[in-house]
Amino acid sequence: MTILFTHIKELLQTRPQSEMRVMGRAMADLPHIKNAFLRIQDDEILDFGPMADLVIQDSDQLIDVTGKLILPAWCDSHSHVVYAGDRSQEFVDRLKGLSYEAIAAKGGGILNSAETLQQTSEAVLYTQAMERINALIQLGTGALEIKSGYGLSTEAELKMLHVIKKIKDTSAVKIKATFLGAHAIPKLYKTNKKEYIDLIIHTMLPEIDRQKLADFVDVFCEKGYFSLEDTAHILEAAAQYGLVPKVHVNQFNAFGGVGLAVKHKALSVDHLEVVTEKDLEDLKNSDTMAVALPGCSFFLGIPYTPARQLIDAGIPVALASDFNPGSAPSGNMNFVVSLACIKMNMTPEEALNATTLNGAYAMNISETHGSITKGKKANLIITKNMTSYRQIPYHFGNSPIHKVMINGAFVD
Repeated sequence: MTILFTHIKELLQTRPQSEMRVMGRAMADLPHIKNAFLRIQDDEILDFGPMADLVIQDSDQLIDVTGKLILPAWCDSHSHVVYAGDRSQEFVDRLKGLSYEAIAAKGGGILNSAETLQQTSEAVLYTQAMERINALIQLGTGALEIKSGYGLSTEAELKMLHVIKKIKDTSAVKIKATFLGAHAIPKLYKTNKKEYIDLIIHTMLPEIDRQKLADFVDVFCEKGYFSLEDTAHILEAAAQYGLVPKVHVNQFNAFGGVGLAVKHKALSVDHLEVVTEKDLEDLKNSDTMAVALPGCSFFLGIPYTPARQLIDAGIPVALASDFNPGSAPSGNMNFVVSLACIKMNMTPEEALNATTLNGAYAMNISETHGSITKGKKANLIITKNMTSYRQIPYHFGNSPIHKVMINGAFVD
């Protein structure tokens, strides 16, 4: 089936196949075509350009989108969308003055989610996750990374990864799976962290490899969770199974996690609310993407990732939702774009590059997603009538979306 969009007010993120990510000053450039056309064949982008260059051909569907913009669907490279239960009571606790760390210390936080998930069936987890994902699609998300990490036992971690695999097999959006068994220390191993790390390395990882359940491995490298030594041990073991690292670092403390992740050829380092000069040096000239999670900073009231510092140092930045029940209970990437501009001083161009092209890079799907490029998947956002793409972050809290297309088909 061939679909031809005509009179597109602005066609955004038009790039050649060779451009996989943008960094530093180049993030301020968002290539676009005004008064454009876009031709889709089946689930791929066939052709695009200025209306003046359009060669009329028979199409199954002709759509005039006068006044509207078209851009690639969001690529959300960091989420925890498979979870059970609700942590709204912790939200209230924080309103009363308790910190995230204090809530975790009294049995809340990740351990709370783990306990609830362990008691929830795979079928219920899948149903709840698909409801969330279908809502995210309506908000423009076309690719989503999903982590385990609320299981914290072999059985429950495998259960989560089975749910993610089922989502991957049944959802229209592109899904990548990350094993995050090293998300927290379970209560059972509170006094013997080494024994839990041994469980991850010698039991969980081999079984995950046998069943081919994960694309990436992640570790929460943070004080009170997993040290540099712990993280290195897990990453080295995961490398034997071909799992690429995507590491939680520098959410509350900076103590060398970025350099360690780069050394282990991490695809991304995520959070980075705290950044040192050494971290900047480690990221420069590496292949690792810096991923900021402004929804988490907004919800917890903690500092935002210093995006200006990273970009000005020539480092590529991606933006993701961190959708999870405790610290970022929203997967709305439109709001993420607004937060990045309003709270992190990113320009609209930088924010849109960070949520499309660079987001795809942080998921290792640059060849098929993240830009308007011939041969890439037809995952598109068609906006409401607007004067400029700058209105996407400007109208924070409002959806800019008229329609969403995933794999060449409109989403109902």
